[in-house]
This record gives sequence, structure tokens and C-alpha cells, in this order.
Amino acid sequence: MRKAYFEDGAVLMKNVLNAEQLAACREVYDWIVANPGPNGHGLYRGDQKQHVKSHVDNANPHAKERLDELVATLPFGKLFAELWGSKNVWYFAEEVFLKAGGEGTRTYWHQDTSYLPWAGHHWGNAWISFGSVPKKNGLEIIRGSHRGQLYDGTTFSPADPTDPLHGGDALPRLPDIEAERKADPGKYDILSWATEPGDVLFLHPGSLHGGANIDADCPERHTLVFRFFGDDATFSPLPGISRSGYERNGNLFKKEIAQMEPGAPFRAPVFAQMV
Repeated sequence: MRKAYFEDGAVLMKNVLNAEQLAACREVYDWIVANPGPNGHGLYRGDQKQHVKSHVDNANPHAKERLDELVATLPFGKLFAELWGSKNVWYFAEEVFLKAGGEGTRTYWHQDTSYLPWAGHHWGNAWISFGSVPKKNGLEIIRGSHRGQLYDGTTFSPADPTDPLHGGDALPRLPDIEAERKADPGKYDILSWATEPGDVLFLHPGSLHGGANIDADCPERHTLVFRFFGDDATFSPLPGISRSGYERNGNLFKKEIAQMEPGAPFRAPVFAQMV
């Protein structure tokens, strides 16, 4: 699995979380969905919040203390230390995803490192889905893409899945991967797995990845992601000029990492140390 993670950028581990751990994760997930932070946004059917169609949130400050306590009880610090070969592991923050309603478009292809000032091998997202997810409805990853080109992000515009996040010439524009797949199904080497509750997908955030759509076979998907970093993690500033208003240190924990220099170890007291 160490070799696969380094070369492919993603691995699936079965039965990582027991029922009690999974229930604790679901409890905090539901709380975050019901109490969005400043980075949260959702779509609702008929503008009724009890009928959620989709919801995404990042680094909810209202849940930080609770999350720091929860993550310390979970096995991710030790697992990432062994997966990376890192002496130390720190917890960055969470991300939540909710798709419901029985139908919906996919999450467009992107790299997290187009939005966050991260570089190095020792980064990892632990993806936890609370229901059974068929392979065709799960997360998709282009094998090895975390070791290749960093592209501009996407604004997630429905009109154009490659609409540049930053613009300018600092990063090349994201290719239209779905259009290219339709024209040539074998063009990309894509990883995906069917998952059951308790399984965890470990993903390097520099990987090109996107979420498949929901449908009658998987009418809703509830996913909690924990993000971690290790010894090799460094600060890599985003483009100096961004049409979307992103600063060099990204839009999360801006004050805490504002003083980091390019290439410096990614460290700040706000990030709880797991190992």
C-alpha cells in the first residue's frame, strides 16, 4: 500500500473504522451539515433546508475543537505515519460532501493543490462514506496524476468544467477530462472502488480526482473527509494574481499560514499533532 500510494496517489483500506468510530464521525458530520461554517454552501429543493440536494463545507471553525478531539481517537495518525514513512503527522481540517435527491451531476475533475498552498509527498485525505457506494458512483482518481502537472483549478461552473480558477499563465488550464474520456475511453488510467461503511479511501490531494454522479443505484452520498500532513509537507504559494480572489496562502487558515515562505515546512500551532 505504501508503494501504491506513492505511485498511484490513492489506496483503499477496508474496515478501518469500527461501528462506534463510524457513529462518532456521522454525528459530527450531521452537525456540520446542520450548522454550516463560513465556507459552507448548499443547494436545496424548493429553498427548504430540510430538503438538501447538495452541501459542501470546509474547515468549519464552529466544529474545530470537537473535530480535533474526535480525530485524536481515530487511527489516522498512525496509519498515515506508516503509509508515508513520516515520523510526525498533523491534522489539517475536515471537508463534508452531501449529494441527495436521486440524481445529480458529477463533481468536476480538479486537484486540491490548485486551491490550497500545499506541496510534498506527505499529504493525505481520508475519505469516509457512511453508506454503501457502488464503484460507478464513487470517487474517481487519475492514477499517478499527483506526480505530474499541477493544473489551474476550476470554478465549478456548469457552463464549463475547465473555467479557470486563477487565470493568467501561472498554471495551465485544466483539460476537459470527461469530454476526452467520451471521445477515447482508454485515454486516462482511472482508479475507483466500491466502498462499504468502515472503509476509508486515502487520497493524495495533488491527484486529479472527481466524484461520480448519484443515480437510482446510489440516490444519496454522505462523505466526511479528514485532511492530514506529515514531515515532507511544505508551503507552496498559489498564483500571485487570481481572478477568483484567492490569496497566495489560500482561503483556509489564512492568518495562521500567512508568514510561511515558499518551500518552508508546512507548520502552524493551529494544526493538532496526531503523532
